Amino acid sequence: RHRRPQKRQEPQRTVVEFWDRFNSKHPGKAYTLLPDNFYATRAAGAHARRAILHGVNALASYEQAVEECCAKVTKIVEECRRINQKYRDPHFDIEADLKRMITDRQPPDSLMGLADTVLKLRPMSVKRVEDIFEDPRFFIEGATANDVRQGKEGDCWFMSALCTLSNKEALIPRVCVARNEQVGVYGFVFRRDGEWISEVIDDKLYLIKEDYDDSALERNNFLQLQNRATPDDEYKAVMQTGSRALYFAQCSDQNETWLPLLEKAYAKAHGDYAALESGFVGEGIEDLTGGVTTEVFSSDILDRDKFWGELMRVNEDFLFGCGQMGGIYGSRKGILEKHAYGIMEAREIEHEGKVHRLLKLRNPWGNTEWKGPWSDGSSEWTPFWMEKLKHKFGDDGVFWISYKDLLRHYQHFDRTRLFGRDWTVTQQWTSVQVPWSSNFLDTQFRITVEKNVPVVIVLSQLDDRYFRGLEGPYEFHLQFRLHRKGEEDYIVRSNGAYYMRRSVSVELTEPELEAGEYTVMLKVTAKRYSGEPPPEQVVQQVCHTRREKLLSVGLSYDLAHAKGQFRPLEKNRSHAEKRRRHEEQKKWIRKMFEKERSARKRAKWRAIRIEEKKSLKEEQRYAARLAELERIEEEREK
Repeated sequence: RHRRPQKRQEPQRTVVEFWDRFNSKHPGKAYTLLPDNFYATRAAGAHARRAILHGVNALASYEQAVEECCAKVTKIVEECRRINQKYRDPHFDIEADLKRMITDRQPPDSLMGLADTVLKLRPMSVKRVEDIFEDPRFFIEGATANDVRQGKEGDCWFMSALCTLSNKEALIPRVCVARNEQVGVYGFVFRRDGEWISEVIDDKLYLIKEDYDDSALERNNFLQLQNRATPDDEYKAVMQTGSRALYFAQCSDQNETWLPLLEKAYAKAHGDYAALESGFVGEGIEDLTGGVTTEVFSSDILDRDKFWGELMRVNEDFLFGCGQMGGIYGSRKGILEKHAYGIMEAREIEHEGKVHRLLKLRNPWGNTEWKGPWSDGSSEWTPFWMEKLKHKFGDDGVFWISYKDLLRHYQHFDRTRLFGRDWTVTQQWTSVQVPWSSNFLDTQFRITVEKNVPVVIVLSQLDDRYFRGLEGPYEFHLQFRLHRKGEEDYIVRSNGAYYMRRSVSVELTEPELEAGEYTVMLKVTAKRYSGEPPPEQVVQQVCHTRREKLLSVGLSYDLAHAKGQFRPLEKNRSHAEKRRRHEEQKKWIRKMFEKERSARKRAKWRAIRIEEKKSLKEEQRYAARLAELERIEEEREK
């Protein structure tokens, strides 16, 4: 059979066309999804102005957020007392949300993400704090790690972060900054994308069991019990009273309330409870302290004595979380796989001529502990050690483990450096186009250090947990290198993060960074997930079915992306100016060309008309001559 000849082209052209398929024809990203929303536009503008800071005290943003939060709570208290009503949060009304789900079969906005199609979290009722607890108190003898009990939410990472924070005095109260239990309003502050934000909630909480009048099986069981004069009251006392009745996180004390309310505020800040599913301890600690987390793998530790020295400074300069990253959610000697733990304490004790390095860890479940050496009941424990470490046996999730076993059984560590008033912050947000080829970008940051000082450099991207469902199909990974100005060789570079992709960092503290001018070169790589729709497509899909949820998450999206739009980069400005001049020159050339072409066209038609006139005159003269000859001929004949 005769084959049709194939069209051949140069090999280089073939290669160029192949790679060209990987480049988007319309690069970029939508940075505002609510362009006609006046509040969103105004709020985004305010956020954009805070996207750049120069030498600001590390606590300045926190103090401003606390002031704003207290002002919000004070205003709400005055309003509620004026109308004699408890506070109901109109932006996160979980009771109305649950009723709409039950009666109207609408997706509950406080329990499901924007793109979620399956409801995984199923609380059965909602009540206020005073209706759940017999003697509710926000703190009972302060916030401690033993207070923390994880609920039905898969936020062990956040619970472990709270366990870790509670070991350092005053860290939890720094987050819970304002409240009025009588009115039922609570104010909290969290760190988001380089600045502190405030969040205010009411005191309604989800419960595991439905109300007595709405239950079927449990109500019948209580009615069938003999000598029950008030089965409804007894049902409430058993099923809907105390911390044990809460669907989400609860304190171990049956009347303590700080933990479920803090978790609710954190869920509201992220849009819903579903957004808290899965994470890393370091991310939670960053959001609660404003610190900077570095991902450390036990297999990468060069000097284990130096790392032990950092662990010894836990609750002072650092906070630590850890986890076992392998497996399929099983356990290894009592250590749960893919689960987050908080490191509470590190002790180095010499006893009987031997140095023991021991660490105290806590499981946020409040149970299930390490089963190896130094576990509860193991042979290592003697009266000396029980007294020295102040340890008590019990399945409370708290256990001790040796440093050697810690590095052997935990592969992943979140090390968060804390910053006090003696640190200053300089930050700048921007936007970049990410090329398909993995290489360092033209966009660079320049740093000037006036004296030798400890420096922590962080390269961050927006935390997409705040706008789940609108993340888009791309996942970005960050890297950077620090160069002295004018030098090609770099001083230090960040390690690529395996799991925590929100930011990468480098600490230059031992030794300190020398005075001088430096350049930070950036590298961003992207991975595309074909099954994930872009934000603009999600907006079209849900605008009719989940309007209120889209407005809420869309506002969070717009506020986040406003940071990168605060001003064009200088290079982009230059390129834009060059493009503008080039376009103007093209317009001028096109105009001159059209003018010249019109002139040539007019000259051509003028020449044609002149020729036509000449031809017409020639014809007229010829006709006149012919007529004259005919007249002469006629006269001769006569």
